[in-house]
Amino acid sequence: MRRRVVHVAVVAAMIALVLLAVPLAVAIQTSSFAEARGQLERAALTAAVHVDPKFMAGDAVKLPPQERGTRVGVYDLSGRLRDGRGPMDADSLTRQALSAVVARGQSDDELVVVVPVLTADRVIGVVRASAGTENVWRRVVLAWLGLTSLALVALATGVLVARRQARTLTAPLEELSAKARAVASGDLTARADPSAIAEIDQVGRTQNTMVEHLTQLLEHERHFSANASHQLRTPLAGLQLGLEAAAGDPDANLRAAVEEALEESRHLQRTVDEVLRLARAGPGPHVLSTSRPVDDLVESVERRWQGAFAAEDRQLGFSVERASGSLLVPGRIAEQALDVLLDNALRHGRGAVKVTVREPDGAVAIDVADEGSLALDPRVVFKRGATGGAGSGIGLTLAREMAEAAGGRLTLTRATPTTFTLLLPSSSMGPAADHPQT
Repeated sequence: MRRRVVHVAVVAAMIALVLLAVPLAVAIQTSSFAEARGQLERAALTAAVHVDPKFMAGDAVKLPPQERGTRVGVYDLSGRLRDGRGPMDADSLTRQALSAVVARGQSDDELVVVVPVLTADRVIGVVRASAGTENVWRRVVLAWLGLTSLALVALATGVLVARRQARTLTAPLEELSAKARAVASGDLTARADPSAIAEIDQVGRTQNTMVEHLTQLLEHERHFSANASHQLRTPLAGLQLGLEAAAGDPDANLRAAVEEALEESRHLQRTVDEVLRLARAGPGPHVLSTSRPVDDLVESVERRWQGAFAAEDRQLGFSVERASGSLLVPGRIAEQALDVLLDNALRHGRGAVKVTVREPDGAVAIDVADEGSLALDPRVVFKRGATGGAGSGIGLTLAREMAEAAGGRLTLTRATPTTFTLLLPSSSMGPAADHPQT
């Protein structure tokens, strides 16, 4: 592109120089020849002043000295050269001046000017002044050479300015192209830098906005995949273990096993729905969720997690304040968030785990406490990937995002013993217990 910009600028400069130089060259030639004729006419008039009326009687004429290269001659009425330098016999221009007019022209590579000599309004002779055109052409050629030199200097200056402007114009575009290639190669941190050209800056800002949106979409997609994997891992493992146990025990109650498997599959479906809902809605308290009584929520969570804690020889207890049991909370989000907190307590906590449901003003607070001590810095405990280890380190982050999506929040209340508090908006149980609520 830089070459094209320079090429266009040079062609434009050359066209401008030609349009300017050609008329100027013609003007130089015209003015040079006009000036030479003017000099010859002045020389002829000066000589005519020295022609005495007695010239007709045969007296000699004393002509003034002339410039080098200029020939002046005096002719009588018969067209014969009487004094000075010139053709011996009058030529056509000389005879034309005998009619009392000034004759100008060119003859045999000479510029010629002939003026009549008048006495009492009567022509008594003519003065012919001539000079070779080679001197005039020499001056014209020298002027043309000077003009050409100036044109070349102007063209060279135009080329330098064009190259500089081309660099100024193309450097931001080349940088923008490099950033675009970096983004295409997978570097989503590449951003276009500002330049001194407003139009290119606008393109750069548009590209940066596009990359920002693309980064957000990809990050959203990665978070969705990680969230779904995290939330489905434990229920799927429980479902598989339950089915394997029923299949391996000939005395097992298959109906009970199937019902338990159906309940687990419904829980999996709710988990998928909630993760999809969160992924589509994005951040902010605007994800809809079905309201559910607190007592029903606690019973469902307790039924799913008692076996897992018993298998680890740990106690899981629930305590619900009397007034808060009938309140409605965003059921699916609360269920998913409690699953994360209990899974976190089972994997990373110690001793007995106690879930306490209480009613602050206009909300429901659910405390999940174990007997362990938080090893992480409390400031990074909700940062995605902070826990690391054998897990993915996204559970607490996901639980907080779900709580915030429902208009609530998840906080670390105490580090020792480790206690997390899930605060959710609530409403009193009315005639319709199931209705959408933010």
